[in-house]
Parts: sequence; structure tokens; C-alpha cells
Amino acid sequence: MKSIVIHAPKDLRIEAQPVETPQAGQVQIRLAAGGICGSDLHYFNHGGFGDIRLKEPMVLGHEVSGHITALGAGVTGLHEGQLVAVSPSRPCGRCKYCDAAMFNHCLNMRFYGSAMPFPHIQGAFRQLLVAEASQCAVADGLSAGEAAMAEPLAVCLHAVRRAGPLLGKSVLVTGCGPIGVLCILAARRAGADLIVATDLGDFTLGMAKQAGADITVNMAQNADQLAAYGADKGHFDVLFECSGAAQALTAAVPTMRPGGTILQLGLGGDMTLPVQAMTAKELSLKGSFRFHEEFHTGVSLMQKGLIDVKPLITHSFSLDQAVEAFETAGDRSRAMKAQITFS
Repeated sequence: MKSIVIHAPKDLRIEAQPVETPQAGQVQIRLAAGGICGSDLHYFNHGGFGDIRLKEPMVLGHEVSGHITALGAGVTGLHEGQLVAVSPSRPCGRCKYCDAAMFNHCLNMRFYGSAMPFPHIQGAFRQLLVAEASQCAVADGLSAGEAAMAEPLAVCLHAVRRAGPLLGKSVLVTGCGPIGVLCILAARRAGADLIVATDLGDFTLGMAKQAGADITVNMAQNADQLAAYGADKGHFDVLFECSGAAQALTAAVPTMRPGGTILQLGLGGDMTLPVQAMTAKELSLKGSFRFHEEFHTGVSLMQKGLIDVKPLITHSFSLDQAVEAFETAGDRSRAMKAQITFS
């Protein structure tokens, strides 16, 4: 079978790898669609992010869906030919964090396409994938592309959950890539009243508006529009910071109400924070990292038509066009979510 393997920055290869047979409790899946994530782009462009660096070739990809082709012994509730969204989250179930139901912090996590541990955890961008049956969320009624959006949607559902009650709240979203736009959808579903979104480009802001943002602000052209929300000690109850840029967080802090909550989703380098201003406003800063049970919830919400991710899928490429797909995915002037079609 063919797999998409990163060797070094800008060194992406399509390589042949052996086909695995499902063991007890596992299923074999013929991949249908795979979305290119921001972390995939970091590996492609820079060989990693922060302190996490490639030390060996690694199969990329963790936003995938496909059709079941074989069942291992003891698997029930699934059948061959069925479309499933595949969660990349594979906690061990035995460590102290799993015992505390903090599965996304598992000490022995095997998350597809991650260079955090060594040897690296190989990713899911392969024509045939063997996964645990428990990773599979039945995606009946969805397209393969929609099902592959379950992973980034779960990231945002987890962040919204950590934010606490949003009914009637005012929300600011900084950074309108796929995670930012999905946060808009998730926050609105959770009852947010006013949603303001900021970014540096008109294309992404247009997508944010289409997703339901009440107001969009191009910070490259009209930063004063956001600054106006700083009157009377601020306006926003919750910030979803999705850019990973220190400038975005710094510009947002004056617009936060005292006692507000900042959810940091964007991953980049370390930031210098306006700690004194955050202290004076008694702001809460919360990290938000991956997800677990929210994955199946995201699939259910899409199936019920409560969250529509279809407009976010702007590009689709064949497996043999993988390099072009990655180059396009990183162009925020025209791409929101680029996916690779495997079948």
C-alpha cells in the first residue's frame, strides 16, 4: 500500500509499506479521505514545531475516514463496507491520567502522526489502516470528507467544554484557520450570543462570517475596530486564541472583561504574555489540548445537521498529488481545509 511519509522539511514522499492484518478487537480500513492539519504542515514546512522535531521518517496524518474492509476477532457493532471516522487518540487506559478520565493526557498516548515520543507514532495517511474498533465512530449519512473533519471538530468541542457555560456570552476568536472557524461553529452551538473573529486575511475572515461570526475584523487593516471593545474594562467573556501568535493574544487581553477566560488552542512557539494586565483583570488562562470523548459527539452533531463542516472543505487532491495538497493547505489566502482522497 502507499503511505505519505515526511523525511525532513519539504521532503514529503509517497512510499510503499506492508499491509497489516487486524488482530482481535481491531478493524482494517480502506482510507477514503484525510485532512491536512496545522501540525502536519509544521512537519512539512519546518520538520516539527517548538521543541518537537523529526528524528526519523514518519507517516503523517490524523484526520481520516474510510470504509471497513476486514474485522478482527471479537469485533461487534461494525460491518464491512461501513464508513467510519477514525479517532487518532489511543490512550493506554492504564496510567494515572487514564484512571482519572484525563485520557488526552495519557502518559503512553499513541496519537497518529506525532513526533513527540521516539520512536515516533506513525500516522494514518496510508491506503489501508488498522485501528482499534473503539477508535471508529460510525459515520452513516456523512460524506467521507465530512467524517474526516471529526478530529478538528473534536478539538474545538473540547475547548468549548473547558470554557464553561457559553449561553448568552460574548466570544472573541483570534485566528480563523480551520480550528478558529470550527470554534465559531461549536461556540454558537453552545449558546454564545456575540461572536467576533479576527485574522489577517479576507479569505479566512469570509469563511468565519459564513460560519456565523457576527463581526469580523481584519487586524492588518483595521486593528482599531477590535481596540474599541476595550472600553469600560472590556467586552468579551471568553477568548478562543487559535492563531498561536503572541500579538493576537496581546491585542485581545484589553478587550476581555474582568474575570474572563482565555482558551489557548493555537500552537506555535513560546509567548511573552501581558501578565500584569491579565492579573489586574483576574483573567483565567486555560490550555486546551486535543480531546477524547468529544470525537464521537462531533460525528453525532454532524449527522444530526447541527454542525455543518462542508463549507470548510475547500480543496481535495488525489494521493499522488500529496505535495501539491500540502502546499495548497498552507496558503490561507485561498484554502481552509485541504483533504487527500485515498480511494
